[in-house]
Amino acid sequence: MIKKFFALNLLLLLPTFTALAQDSFQAEATAKPTVKLSFLDSLKSTYVADEMTSCVDSLALKELTNQEVFDELYADIKNIDLDQKVDYELPTDLFKERLRLLDEKSPFNIEYNPGLENLVKAFLKNRKHSMERLMGISQYYFPMFEEAMAKYNVPLEIKYLALVESALNPKAVSRVGATGLWQFMYETGKQYKLNINSYVDERSDVLKASDAAARYMMNMYKIFGDWELVLASYNSGAGNVAKAIRRSGGQQNYWNIKKNLPRETQGYVPAFYAYMYIFEYHKEHGIVPEKAIVNHFATDTIAIKKKMSFKQISDLLNISEEQLEFLNPSYKMKVVPYVTNQTHFLRLPKDKVAIFTSNEDKMYAYINYEESRREKPFTPKAKARIIKDTISGNTAEEAIAEGNTVMKKVSKTKFHTVRRGDNLSDIAEKYDVALSDIKKWNKLRGNNVQAGKRLKIMTSERIAVVEKTKKQPATEIAKADKPETAAEKESALTEYTVKSGDNLIKIAKENKLYVADLKKWNNLKDNNVKLGDKIRLTAPEEPVANEAVASTEDKNQTIFYKVKSGDNLSLIADKNNVSIADLKEWNNLSNSKVKVGEKLKIQKTTETPVAEVSKKKSKYQEQKSYIVQKGDSLYSISQMHHTTVADIKKLNDINDENIKPGMELKIKG
Repeated sequence: MIKKFFALNLLLLLPTFTALAQDSFQAEATAKPTVKLSFLDSLKSTYVADEMTSCVDSLALKELTNQEVFDELYADIKNIDLDQKVDYELPTDLFKERLRLLDEKSPFNIEYNPGLENLVKAFLKNRKHSMERLMGISQYYFPMFEEAMAKYNVPLEIKYLALVESALNPKAVSRVGATGLWQFMYETGKQYKLNINSYVDERSDVLKASDAAARYMMNMYKIFGDWELVLASYNSGAGNVAKAIRRSGGQQNYWNIKKNLPRETQGYVPAFYAYMYIFEYHKEHGIVPEKAIVNHFATDTIAIKKKMSFKQISDLLNISEEQLEFLNPSYKMKVVPYVTNQTHFLRLPKDKVAIFTSNEDKMYAYINYEESRREKPFTPKAKARIIKDTISGNTAEEAIAEGNTVMKKVSKTKFHTVRRGDNLSDIAEKYDVALSDIKKWNKLRGNNVQAGKRLKIMTSERIAVVEKTKKQPATEIAKADKPETAAEKESALTEYTVKSGDNLIKIAKENKLYVADLKKWNNLKDNNVKLGDKIRLTAPEEPVANEAVASTEDKNQTIFYKVKSGDNLSLIADKNNVSIADLKEWNNLSNSKVKVGEKLKIQKTTETPVAEVSKKKSKYQEQKSYIVQKGDSLYSISQMHHTTVADIKKLNDINDENIKPGMELKIKG
């Protein structure tokens, strides 16, 4: 059936090319009208190729930061009654033996008590799926936790505390505002040097928050000398633990002072031990950890040199915004800021880091392009009054062209007669002045003004003032009016004799040329010239060769991709070198879900050579100059003059992309 359909298409669309019927690519492709490539797609087509691994499914990533899971487990710990027995098959003797083995290999004093047994049974009975999910996520977080704990000689088992604190949700926020994996309060975060501002909240940064948590634990251990009391102080504060010790007659065992701790903290340490037990003995209870979404060792960081949004990074690297958010939870607004003298890092899968570093200049060129397209505040330009030069009779605009004028700001007094319905605010807006100034000029105390009153308004405007020029003596005028002979004119245009005080810069400026060109035309190695030297002012005549300029014509074709098992939008986008956003647009997809067997429409661009064009232009003729305006960038200038950023840099000996208004640039014509 497919072959018949394919043959019919070829007969209808390409009757003269039936010999290509066996080509499988043509079987799936359907010609479409030529569509111009976007700047992003044309940029990505030039990337240095790197093999890319599968991206993480966006739905799975959203599940990783599900606040509901955190809320459920938090409620369990807060509200559970440790004295209530739970019906679950776990012999007490077996449970005691397993706790004894845990105690042997841990610096914690792990002892059996009925409350701990009831909590473990409740978790095994009611939260089995949550435990499987947490074990899958822990494969990403635990290596980072252990690294921080080992750095400060804190027991590695403390990593289980993050399960109690946040259910491994870096965006978790408690009812009192504690935030992140380790649930730091704002003041405590600041105390431990965690940066918190409009863009960044390092309480959600895995590495920095884990480092701060390890330092906090070590400081508390110096005070209490007992790790169970350290855990209790992490939840309720050192003051509450000290108070509970005093109320318990100086006893310093957690289980002895538990009844004098806040209700929430009473279930806190048992919950820590319950998580430790379940993670260590999950196989014995038939708990199968979910597959690791991503491994820490498969990611790396890169320093960002320009402000970038997750949306821009997603488009450039074909990585979902959900994955970026999971790997970089500390960026609150989904934007990586750029601040002078500060470094902000972006964590990416290693294959994406390779793509980024190999094409970094292109990435930032796209960011500059996006910035240049952003709407800027409108500033109306003041109009210059046209005045006449009393000496030459020229208007100011003509004089400006001759370079004889300067722009000056002058004040002018106007009078406004108040009409019925007028108010001072409208009058101030009309004349673009401040309301307070109108009251000052007219000695008004309030904002009320009577109809018929004349108000004084002081305005200012820019005018072109023509500088007076001295009259030339008659002899000089006659000399200037004397026509040049053809020989003199040719000599004046092509050759210059060096005078006293001359240098190449001065000669180039007087003749409106570039120093580099003068040096090239006269075979000079430096800017030194000798008195009496003849300096050529034009390029030496050379036979003009036909320069073949190859051009290509873009041709867009649409193919259809059949979704295979294990495919997702990110992987399909990588395979076909297109963006996720384009795939969604071409196929009217509202989310990232695709089904096995589904056919996706993909637009491919091919290039066909077009006839060569001969151009006869000397190098000197091809160059022109451009004065940099406010808001310009090398990219916007290159687009304006149909050239490339690289050519502009090369022509002007520019190493970076920093340009300033007023700078004169050489541009290829």
